[in-house]
Amino acid sequence: MDEIRVLITDDDPLVRLALKQFVARAPEISVIGEAENGFEAIEAVGNLHPDIVMMDVQMPGMGGIEATGEITSRWPEVLVLAVTTLDNRETVLPMLSAGASGYMLKDSSPDEIVSALRQAHQGTSSLSPRVAAMLVQHVREAKPTTTGDLEALTARETEVLEKLAEGKSNAEIAETLHVSEGTVKAHLGGIMTKWQVRDRVQVLVTAARAGLIDFS
Repeated sequence: MDEIRVLITDDDPLVRLALKQFVARAPEISVIGEAENGFEAIEAVGNLHPDIVMMDVQMPGMGGIEATGEITSRWPEVLVLAVTTLDNRETVLPMLSAGASGYMLKDSSPDEIVSALRQAHQGTSSLSPRVAAMLVQHVREAKPTTTGDLEALTARETEVLEKLAEGKSNAEIAETLHVSEGTVKAHLGGIMTKWQVRDRVQVLVTAARAGLIDFS
């Protein structure tokens, strides 16, 4: 299994220690650095080039939303997983819009946090149940987007989108459609390019607003 190199960003040293203990449960995950705020996180990403940044939202100096936007813009290959106590729309939606690949709450179990890191590394977005429910509600309440506003997908891209909406990982989609995982990634990349979105969360939000999928 590929090594997952993680940077932990939180202004509370005890929280950083606890998160470090959580992720140390997985042999393939290595914590390569820590940061106390967004400024330090950006500097650390530039120096250490982690695979994933675990990012708190509210921090002194520069918070997680601004830091996430800067990191995902400058280093698009670096993933950000929000890990915070905040579960309201004023933080969840801006954090996801800034480019976070997932949003976990600090009351999640150690296994859930480790699983979220693994899923993010595999290209699958992870959301705590309360956050997922909030996102679904937001999509339902948002002004619909007409399909005419979106570039049409190919038949295969549509199949990949449908499986993505079922919560399947890239590997699971590949197995279901009898194609390689690389092919699935290529189709997802095609969808993101056509719709001008950055990640799987935004693909699902865009598709739901256009009525192409429905969260059950």
